[in-house]
Amino acid sequence: MFSLKMMASMRLRKMMTFIVTLMSAGFCLLIKLNSDRLCIFCQAKYEVISYKRDSGNFLNQPHVNCSRDTPFLVILVTSSPGQSNARTAIRETWGKKGLVANKRIVTYFLLGTTLNHNDHMAVTAESVKYKDIIQKDFIDTYYNLTLKTMMGIEWIHKFCPQSSFVMKTDSDMFVNTYYLTELLVKRNRNTRFFTGFLKLNDRPVRQWLSKWYVSKYEYPGNKYPPFCSGTGYVFSTDVASQVYNISENVPFVKLEDVFIGLCLAELNIKLEELSSKQTFFPERLDFSPCRFKKIVTSHFVKPYELRTYWNALEQSMDQECSGG
Repeated sequence: MFSLKMMASMRLRKMMTFIVTLMSAGFCLLIKLNSDRLCIFCQAKYEVISYKRDSGNFLNQPHVNCSRDTPFLVILVTSSPGQSNARTAIRETWGKKGLVANKRIVTYFLLGTTLNHNDHMAVTAESVKYKDIIQKDFIDTYYNLTLKTMMGIEWIHKFCPQSSFVMKTDSDMFVNTYYLTELLVKRNRNTRFFTGFLKLNDRPVRQWLSKWYVSKYEYPGNKYPPFCSGTGYVFSTDVASQVYNISENVPFVKLEDVFIGLCLAELNIKLEELSSKQTFFPERLDFSPCRFKKIVTSHFVKPYELRTYWNALEQSMDQECSGG
């Protein structure tokens, strides 16, 4: 009887050790589905991969001819398969195709793939209908955001290098394309230009429960190079090709804005302010038409709010604002 208890106790200890080991590893699972399709389920530690250029063909992409109908600004919006409501709201507001101050602006959505069959079929139908989705075969998770952003940069490099500027932003953002266009025209910079909400002294988060955790194995440095918040940054299109060409030589980091910052540091491209006053806001701002006339981005905006804010902004364009 005693030996049976001892054996049971040993099994229990082994099981507990196994569970603790899993917990300390951050419940990390890296599943290789095929040579181009990686599924990363990870809150903390995982095997660092390197970015590979030309990693598979595009599953969906816009059929456009940028040399014939050249955009002034291409907006790339990181989205996920289940966010169809947000994409619809953007298409009806700041993502509408058309001219702003006689400058052509187009908006495309960056998506990975999903194991949910219904979402997969819905995205395919959406792409056929709107022709504004850029997609490759990697699982759409937060920790694949670098792959998603680089997919957009690859698309610009290959299919739309004739454009003047590119913006990368997210699907829960308000973007004032009117003011952004005005500031870009006024700035008159079309090479080696990169702007957004500047983060000049950020350090890696080492607490493994954090969403922004980065291990010393993934990034051994104590300080990041300057980068712009991934909620919204803008760059001259030549930077897209330069980042694309250098990207394989830059250590992979799952935080896409940090990874882009590492590429810019390698290219010796300095971040610049777009205006003398802050215009990019990575946080949520309380809405008023006068306030939103003089910003480029605001974060955490829901689809129904986006429609309300946009309609109010457009209706107030000819109205004077005090202190403006």
